[in-house]
Amino acid sequence: MKASVVDLRYKMKNIFQALDRNEPVTITYHGRDKAIITSLDSTERKSVINHPFFGMKVESIELVDETMKRLRGQRY
Repeated sequence: MKASVVDLRYKMKNIFQALDRNEPVTITYHGRDKAIITSLDSTERKSVINHPFFGMKVESIELVDETMKRLRGQRY
């Protein structure tokens, strides 16, 4: 199924029905393909704990609050 950006807003029910049929939905913007939405199979879902980002800074001894202050820096 092909859907425009406007279809995403006004015809979302039809898009979900296509995804329920395991049909990929191609999103178009100004007539050009921009993205493909596919349905998730229940066996493909993964736990957050298994994501590579989880525990990335496990060896760091810096507290989370200190890290966030350092990354954000001064506002003004």
